[in-house]
Amino acid sequence: MASLGLILLAMPLAVLAVLPALLTVEPWRAVIAALLVADIAAGAVANVTRGTNEHYAASGRRRAVFLAVHVHLPAVALLLDLPLVPALVGWVLTIVAGTIVVLMQRSTIQRPAAAAAVIVILSAVTITPETTVPLLFVTAMFALKVVFSFAVDHSRATGP
Repeated sequence: MASLGLILLAMPLAVLAVLPALLTVEPWRAVIAALLVADIAAGAVANVTRGTNEHYAASGRRRAVFLAVHVHLPAVALLLDLPLVPALVGWVLTIVAGTIVVLMQRSTIQRPAAAAAVIVILSAVTITPETTVPLLFVTAMFALKVVFSFAVDHSRATGP
């Protein structure tokens, strides 16, 4: 139950962080973007819970589908008229890194590799021209959600 409280805290704070960008687009676009941002924040928390972790760890197919459907980052960029190139850089790197980390299941370096991958992703997006603060924030949450919270098998993780 504590996890639910943390999820409910993360969602509105994440939406508030991108509020300036939400206020610049049509209401329907802002609503969809806010829902996607809230989903990213909720997933970053929920994916480290035992139940969610075990659900996805039990099936390689579930993990593959999860990675395949996560197009949130370019969708948010398009909805909020944010630059698409940095969003695509962050998205591609996140999906590739998430896939690699999933394939490292039971490796002693899975967690450190995931952390290093998030740093690489954020560094790449930061130095990509036209990156904006809202886009960098959403990318950070998205990379955390997919590469660390989801791709790492937290119940079986071992390591140094």
